[in-house]
Amino acid sequence: MTSALDSAQTTERRRRIGILPLGNVAEITSKSIAGHILGHLRLPVDILPPLAPPSFALDERRLQYDAGSILKAMERARHDAYDKLIGVVDVDLFVPILTYVFGEAKQGGRCGLVSIYRLKKNSDGSSAKASAQLERTAKVALHELGHLFDLHHCMEEECLMHFSGGMEDLDRAPLYYCRYCTVFFRDALRSDRGPQGAP
Repeated sequence: MTSALDSAQTTERRRRIGILPLGNVAEITSKSIAGHILGHLRLPVDILPPLAPPSFALDERRLQYDAGSILKAMERARHDAYDKLIGVVDVDLFVPILTYVFGEAKQGGRCGLVSIYRLKKNSDGSSAKASAQLERTAKVALHELGHLFDLHHCMEEECLMHFSGGMEDLDRAPLYYCRYCTVFFRDALRSDRGPQGAP
């Protein structure tokens, strides 16, 4: 018979978040993402050893990397101790319907992706300060993690789940969820089986 302690430990494992660098990603970037997840969501976070850059996902016609292909590879990876994985890359990502994306995640899925490639530059092409890069990266990571816990894009502009179509949108976005999304997130985390009854 499963004890209450065993059940609690199982829930904790399921709620543990893994940060997975793919390629050359500065350690401070992964630490910043982990710190924001812990600070905002009170979820345990581990930074995993880096894997090779996702060269398999390069689209030679576009000279960009297919976010969907990388997410599929992450899904196949054996990281069973983690409920959700956030991959971090320094390559330019795209999805077929968009010119580029800062990040990508399957709604209600297990794996999300953050690219720091475009976050290092400002809208005018100048180099961004390190503090701005880290803040942008944290925003994208928390946004994609929201999708993994089944939050959709929010109509409220003062919300981290509001869609950011470009760098100016991302810079205007707050580093917090609106009241509605916060409640939804809290309910998802309280659920024994996660959002939509996922195991």
